[in-house]
Amino acid sequence: MLILLAVVLILLLGTDVGVAFGIGALVSYVIHVVWKMARFDPEWMTQEVTEKVEETLTEEVTESVEQTVSEEVEEATENVEQSVAEEVTEKVEQTVTEEVTENVEQTVTEEMTDIIEQLEQVNQRVDRRPRADEIDEMQDEEEDDDR
Repeated sequence: MLILLAVVLILLLGTDVGVAFGIGALVSYVIHVVWKMARFDPEWMTQEVTEKVEETLTEEVTESVEQTVSEEVEEATENVEQSVAEEVTEKVEQTVTEEVTENVEQTVTEEMTDIIEQLEQVNQRVDRRPRADEIDEMQDEEEDDDR
């Protein structure tokens, strides 16, 4: 701002006044810088730089770790879901097959046993009935007895 003011003064009031003002502005700036450098505290600067670096690193590391962890968790979740789905499907198929086979075998065995028992009962009834020639003989004997 002061240099701009010096240029304006050179244009309006003349070169001598503008140059004098510009040199004065530059000298005051140099004095200000020298005074600040005299108060320079290396520990304070180190501390400030360290804090800034720590903040920056913390932010970058946090973002990087969050992103990496998020990606890894997503991959792990997908892998777990796929593995669980495959294993559950296999286990369910195996269990259902075993249970159905076992139940079918048991049911068929029970039904066959019932059918065999019924056939044996029918065979016993058939064996107790007189044959056709025995019936004829019994009828002949009754007729002979009636005469």
